Amino acid sequence: MSRDAGVRSGRAVAGDRRVAAAVVLSGVSCALHIGKLPVAIPVLKDSMGLSLVEAGFLLSVVQMAGLALGLLVGTVADRLGARRVMLAGLVLLALGSLGGALAQSAALLLLSRVMEGLGFLWAVLPAPALLRQRVRDPATQSRALGWWGAYMPMGTALALLVGGALVDVIGWRALWLLLAGLSLLAALGLKVSLPADALGMPTASGPNSTGLRARLVRTLGAPGPWAVALAFFLYSGQWMAVIGFLPTIYQQAGHAGWVLGGLTALAAGVNMTGNIGAGRGLARQTPPHRLLLAGFVAMGLGGWLAFAAGSTMWWQYVGVLLFSAFGGLVPGTLFGIAVRLAPDESTVSTTVGWMQQWSALGQFIGPPLVAALAVHLGGWSGSWWFTLACSVAGGGVAFWIARLWSALPASSGSPRDGRASMNQLKPGSGPP
Repeated sequence: MSRDAGVRSGRAVAGDRRVAAAVVLSGVSCALHIGKLPVAIPVLKDSMGLSLVEAGFLLSVVQMAGLALGLLVGTVADRLGARRVMLAGLVLLALGSLGGALAQSAALLLLSRVMEGLGFLWAVLPAPALLRQRVRDPATQSRALGWWGAYMPMGTALALLVGGALVDVIGWRALWLLLAGLSLLAALGLKVSLPADALGMPTASGPNSTGLRARLVRTLGAPGPWAVALAFFLYSGQWMAVIGFLPTIYQQAGHAGWVLGGLTALAAGVNMTGNIGAGRGLARQTPPHRLLLAGFVAMGLGGWLAFAAGSTMWWQYVGVLLFSAFGGLVPGTLFGIAVRLAPDESTVSTTVGWMQQWSALGQFIGPPLVAALAVHLGGWSGSWWFTLACSVAGGGVAFWIARLWSALPASSGSPRDGRASMNQLKPGSGPP
């Protein structure tokens, strides 16, 4: 390679990294809106007169939006363009947060949260497609998708760590305004970093343009979107159940205050190490099913150590950290391969939306199932049966994904090295 070519290649990689940073940081800003609410609930109950049921609706509305609209929003993003929809989502998220800061009743606060939920979906679902389109270096793209998988634990952990203190110092309304401004700043950074004509990507009227119904049919008729969606469902259900009930478990054990908040924030935050590790693994050509198997095995082992091993509280917490940290390999890998297991270039956001819909379903039904199991058994010690069942099923899906991955055409790199082109899967590569 000549010196000039090497310089151009280095500049291209640096540009890819700037694009990836803008997209990932935008995702973190979105996740802050998810994490801001739990720390503010006690203050909201006092200042707004929220009932426990109303607080529950505020907490669940984003997941309900994902459960109901994930596939549709993803399809719209594929139709209108990932960059355009992501920018609109960040602005809508900011407007929702602004509306919440100005709300004078629980009903208006709930309405603002609905707007935030829609903005969140519009902002995060197109991101993997945007990284797929704009980050051209294969290794950088794999790492970027791994980092993208970490946006949620990174943002929520940060909100859990500092959100409570900010609510005490500046008040919850000021925090809502601060995060609204941060979302607008993220939108500005994204707009500057990813100009509309940056890489001459086809628009909605380009050659890959088709109707919404056609995209839905192609997505739901292919095995790849179902495989990644089912894997995410089996991951998210158990992760949300364990991390979601962690404060309750440790509060019942006599811990409270900053210890409780710190333990929960750390358990959620270490999840990003697995996500980032998955991106690096894919960049180093590690087969994705091995990363998925490692994640699900660690979740099964961590769940057993946390709930059934009969060890001390701190060894149980080590199990939780193992469960969350290595479990992060699962979403990091799924985001990395979803863009390639989509039926074609024009259905990436639709595929991610379908995956998000199943993720929301897992988060919706996982915690109640674990709670029912704990009530039935008279304690949390039997919860590991749920995590074990999810992990074993997840391992089975990982082998299915291995078959789908090996069936990808190798027109632009080996399909097994994380650099495969995104073309149609070969016929007959459905579930075993």
